[in-house]
Amino acid sequence: MTSIRFIALEKAMDRQPKEVHYPSAKASDYFGSMTFNQSTMKEYLTEEAFNAVKQAIETGYRVERKVTDQVASAIKAWALGKGATHYTHWFHPLTGATAEKHDAFISPTPQGQALENFSGKELIQQEPDASSFPSGGIRSTFEARGYTAWDPTSPAFIIDKTLCIPTIFISYTGESLDYKTPLLKSVSALDAAATEVVRLFNEDVTKVYPTLGWEQEYFLVDEALYNARPDMVLMGKTVFGHASAKDQQLSDHYFGAIHPRALAFMQELEIESHKLGIPVKTRHNEVAPSQFECAPVFEEVNVAVDHNQLLMHLLENVARKHNLRVLLHEKPYTGINGSGKHNNWSMATNTGINLLSPGKTSEDNFRFISMLSIIVKGIRDYEGLLRASVASEGNDLRLGAHEAPPAIISIFLGKEIADTLDEIEKMPEPKAISGRNGNNVIANIPKIPEILLDNTDRNRTSPFAFTGNKFEFRAVGSSANTAKPMFVLNTIVTEQMKQFKSEVDGLISKGMKKADAIFNVVQNYIKASKDIRFEGNSYSDEWVAEAAKRGLSNNRSTPEALLAFISDKTVNLFEKNEVLNKTELLARYEIKLEKYIKKIQIEGRMLGDLAINHILPTAIHYQNRLIENVRGLKEVLDAESYKKAAANQLSAIKEISEHTSVIQNEVEAMIEARKVANKIESYPEQAKAYHDSVLPYFEKIRRHVDKLELMVDDELWPLPKFRELLFLK
Repeated sequence: MTSIRFIALEKAMDRQPKEVHYPSAKASDYFGSMTFNQSTMKEYLTEEAFNAVKQAIETGYRVERKVTDQVASAIKAWALGKGATHYTHWFHPLTGATAEKHDAFISPTPQGQALENFSGKELIQQEPDASSFPSGGIRSTFEARGYTAWDPTSPAFIIDKTLCIPTIFISYTGESLDYKTPLLKSVSALDAAATEVVRLFNEDVTKVYPTLGWEQEYFLVDEALYNARPDMVLMGKTVFGHASAKDQQLSDHYFGAIHPRALAFMQELEIESHKLGIPVKTRHNEVAPSQFECAPVFEEVNVAVDHNQLLMHLLENVARKHNLRVLLHEKPYTGINGSGKHNNWSMATNTGINLLSPGKTSEDNFRFISMLSIIVKGIRDYEGLLRASVASEGNDLRLGAHEAPPAIISIFLGKEIADTLDEIEKMPEPKAISGRNGNNVIANIPKIPEILLDNTDRNRTSPFAFTGNKFEFRAVGSSANTAKPMFVLNTIVTEQMKQFKSEVDGLISKGMKKADAIFNVVQNYIKASKDIRFEGNSYSDEWVAEAAKRGLSNNRSTPEALLAFISDKTVNLFEKNEVLNKTELLARYEIKLEKYIKKIQIEGRMLGDLAINHILPTAIHYQNRLIENVRGLKEVLDAESYKKAAANQLSAIKEISEHTSVIQNEVEAMIEARKVANKIESYPEQAKAYHDSVLPYFEKIRRHVDKLELMVDDELWPLPKFRELLFLK
């Protein structure tokens, strides 16, 4: 009987790249064609309605009810013209994924017919059942009411004939039950605080907004091989698998020629992304075999987050059309690189200035150094919180594994910037001159090279690195909803902006000139945040010891990292800036712990099932073959010849027995440890028990299963091997 593995291999070998049909020769012809963007709004809305929505997008102004009916009518007309049959409020619950409940446009008439209706009320608010979404105790199951509310700053879009309206999701009592609400609040808070600081340098600035350019890494695997691996189907990763003789050690996959099947998939992914206004621009092979990356042009952070969530949905949908499956787990294969989602974050103004771009004048560089010192100081004060923002069971496997930054948060600035800050720190009395706007600026700020991208090396081991005109937060996991690390970072920077402005104003009120006051605070920030700056190899053991001396946290597991999310310092930060209250923070802490526990629990069950029901029977079957062969040899060979011929097989029989015995015993011990952990009612204690008492069994069991993989007849082994999974046919 042919095994499922070999049937899957035959299917995988028979695949051909799917032909891709472009809607037009130019992407610009169909870019954003399935989004209700500003150009479409202008076409469908009255001038009054268009101006109201535009004002809401640019200033946060609330759209009046009388206008929402006009907007709803226009969106309905546009959506029906595009073939939409349903509409939904599309939101980001605390599961980390997206959610939607579809309603048809039709409304029956007394005459037995139907009309397409969509009102302003249906546009701005819905009431989905909130009982089954994670709430961390905010809502009881019998208190199911939750509300979604329209977010006009993110364009509505059509996918699979459904009009999707980006929304926030809150409880009946007003608490946030999603990721978008705190993100929007953090954007608003940062705008207010940063604008006040930037106006110290340029009074023309009236708005500051954070920007984001994410880089999404992922793996592709043939769907037949995927379906033959129960662990991949249920968890998006492998629990067993011996290293392939060749994987990434030759570095020949990175930036290499893209496999035809992968390229066809990427081409269709880009077409669907561009229709939805996702400005995907870059595609390439990543380090590991069958690992890839795509990246868009920078966007305002809220839209960028929505686009990333939408892209992850497209990745899975498009992959199925190409007989492929996407793995977004941070570590789908032990022993080779995992996947992250690098978040390139910056701040821009309504006057077109990137606040993290060094300038050509003393005035510009003075502003740049001020912005840089504020951000670095903020990260120094809240490094543990930033680490907590990317904590997950998958990311625990990736961070610090010599492929991704470590769990220790540090900042890399590059030699040119680092030397500049060191020089400023030692400057005794700066000289002030009049700048372009008549404001005093520091003339002797050290010159920063204009082409900074060529003068600042990239430290791939740093979790938070300055890369020319932005900070690259490299510790975010590939499956994460990127809103969380972004609203955390926004809030940290908001608080530091407020402190900076307060300290500068305090010095000015004492008679100090504005430029001198700014410089004084900047200089203090440079000194106070020196511990967080590190230019060396963040993977080294020496850095771990040095970081401990500097007082930096090294929270390697999710349970210990998440404690920073509920500290008094964190609660004060978020409440003071009106992003999250204590109840919402505690709820998120509980939800993250519960998710961690359940993920480890599921992996333990899957690992035990595969080991006992798939691996052990296969190993014992092969062992019995060897035993029968040894018996047969004894019947046909003389004693001396038998002794020589049977020696290796007897040794193999003994080794298989040892491995199977250990696997059986360790699985039973793991199950008992899991039972003990399951009886613990406190989430923090239960998470600790799963981490300390259950998780260690995984590697022990895996080690022996992977040894058996090398011993058992290849034709008998039930699971597709790494050498088969990692290389597209």
